[in-house]
Amino acid sequence: MATGLHLIEMESIGTGLDLADSLIGSLLEFAGGGRMKNSTTAHTGQQMHDLVSRLFPIRRSLTGDGVRETLEILSQHLPSLEVHEVPTGTKCFDWEIPKEWNVTKAYIVTPDGRKICDIEENNLHLVGYSTPVDAVISLEELLPRLHSLPEQPTAIPYMTSYYREYWGFCISENEKQALKPGDYHVVIDSELTDGSLTYGELYIPGELEAEVFVSTYICHPSMANDQLSGPAVATFAAKWLRELDRRLSYRFVFVPETIGAIAFLSRRFDDLKSNVIAGFNLSCIGDDGDYSVVESRKGNTLADEVSQHVLKHLAPDFKQYSFFQRGSDERQYCSPEIDLPLCTLSRTKFGEFPEYHTSLDDLNFVTPTGLSGGLDLLTNCFLCLENNQRFRMKVACEPQLGKRGLYPTLSVRGNGETVRNLTNLIAYADGTETLLEIANRLDRPFWSFLDSIDKLVEHDLLESIEPKQNPMRIQRFVA
Repeated sequence: MATGLHLIEMESIGTGLDLADSLIGSLLEFAGGGRMKNSTTAHTGQQMHDLVSRLFPIRRSLTGDGVRETLEILSQHLPSLEVHEVPTGTKCFDWEIPKEWNVTKAYIVTPDGRKICDIEENNLHLVGYSTPVDAVISLEELLPRLHSLPEQPTAIPYMTSYYREYWGFCISENEKQALKPGDYHVVIDSELTDGSLTYGELYIPGELEAEVFVSTYICHPSMANDQLSGPAVATFAAKWLRELDRRLSYRFVFVPETIGAIAFLSRRFDDLKSNVIAGFNLSCIGDDGDYSVVESRKGNTLADEVSQHVLKHLAPDFKQYSFFQRGSDERQYCSPEIDLPLCTLSRTKFGEFPEYHTSLDDLNFVTPTGLSGGLDLLTNCFLCLENNQRFRMKVACEPQLGKRGLYPTLSVRGNGETVRNLTNLIAYADGTETLLEIANRLDRPFWSFLDSIDKLVEHDLLESIEPKQNPMRIQRFVA
């Protein structure tokens, strides 16, 4: 094709692309006319779920070997992933990197010799960052340190005490109520040392320094949606991107929530502020619930506009939350002195599903279809950003389309919409509005104009006034 613009054909939002290494070749097959065609089947969701399952048992926390093990596994998918260590005591804006925490074993032995609250069975049983203890205490002394959820009697809650020395266990309310008086042997073999906080960073360069930023967190123990859906979707999105020609550059970070994002920003803020045009924080993006977006602080960034456009046309029942309802790392990235153009993408938003921060957020709650939908949402945002240029017609008045074969000679069902998209694009392509602005003005999906752009550019009727032509194309969609 004269423009070098490519078309990626994808299936419905519930499937996504197959990114298995063995199938990358078929993903990138050219299907004539310079278009890229997806000729694979929808295995990606299962592959992401397999990754979630592999990461699920790891004892992650704010710092420690669990974070390193998680990043090591992710680096098997992303060989260029860089791992950074920030030493204990390092000042990061108003914060300081805490001591590194690791735990080897933790459990309680009941008066009748049973072992309960064993992290070998479920690592949510231990309050994160618990200090070491080896003591025999009465049930009366133990109960204040046993945390449960009376309203969810079968669930083990997730709790931490990062910045105050404490030890404790989490237990289901049913098991807690069944405890008998007597002496309990409490064992926590943990250590708090001068170590470091660990995070991962992957930079995928494009033709331009303009950058799309993606962040997700890697500090929670065994919770599938809250903890692992974001890293899985980010990993497979990065695998997909690195095989394509790109106009924009992309940066992915895998950080411990809050302090990890703050540490990263303290090192990279100047570059991010100069280059990031849109960013996405990924949280709870792997269940089968409705899609959700948490706006940036003012709700008026390119990330807000793109994500809401994609969701409006692919999942119109999505839920939109203001920054007042923030709760993940958008708090740091959108804070007043940082103010990156970033929003948070989710399926069911954090805190809005009863399984949140409990053992019920397990491998059954996250599904292959849920993960595939999350991946589709993110990659469609990428593709809109890649194609979001200003275009300008090169002829005065409407061009004669018929002599170029661009106007149908017979009335066939479906022709009317095609012609309307083409003529509407011609009417508004004056170089002052981006394609996304035109699509919003006309209340049409962004991707519905891409074939028209290809045809008009091919016939030398339309030109991009952006510094680089865009190689990525999308034809979409059945929601």
